[in-house]
Amino acid sequence: MKNVGTEGRTRERVAGLLLRTGGSTAADLGAELGLSSAAVRRHLDAMLADGTVTEAEAPHTGRRGRPSRLYALTDSGREAFPQAYDALAASALRFLASTGGEDVVRRFADARVAELEQRYADVALAPVDERPERLAQALSRDGYAATSAPGEVCQHHCPVQHVAEEFPQLCEAETEFFARLLGSPVRRLTTIAHGDSCCTAHVTPIERSAR
Repeated sequence: MKNVGTEGRTRERVAGLLLRTGGSTAADLGAELGLSSAAVRRHLDAMLADGTVTEAEAPHTGRRGRPSRLYALTDSGREAFPQAYDALAASALRFLASTGGEDVVRRFADARVAELEQRYADVALAPVDERPERLAQALSRDGYAATSAPGEVCQHHCPVQHVAEEFPQLCEAETEFFARLLGSPVRRLTTIAHGDSCCTAHVTPIERSAR
């Protein structure tokens, strides 16, 4: 979890309890955490606003009064906790490499970007001078926090960083994919997998690449 300070730590405790229980009311959360229902609801309201928690009417208990609300983590809320996806992906690629060789890993990398290429098809349909920005927008929607500037596209986050450190074929296939979408030669200048602060792809101006 990324929150800091007293408020953030309390919110982490609320989220952690929701993760363990699968869903709870504000009263039950408060009783478990030693907080008032009002204090818990304040945190829940903030978590509802940022999309990490969802709410629904709790099952009817037969008691009179206002129905209780049941709170649970959304997929986004669960993603804030440590995941083992990197380790699993790296293990799977090691198995592929050991049983089928490096060519199999490269075929996997090509298949991965082929899926992206279908989803990003509209980038290639845009005017050539708009394609880097369109690509950056598409990458940002997939969590890469990308930006564009004249002659380059930068990814400030890499969801597959730890896997790419061990398997550079992922970066190589992605670079070739960028070149196809942009219709211009692309060269990697920096990569997060190699310890740089961002992944920078230099895009050769379309006028020169057309010669």
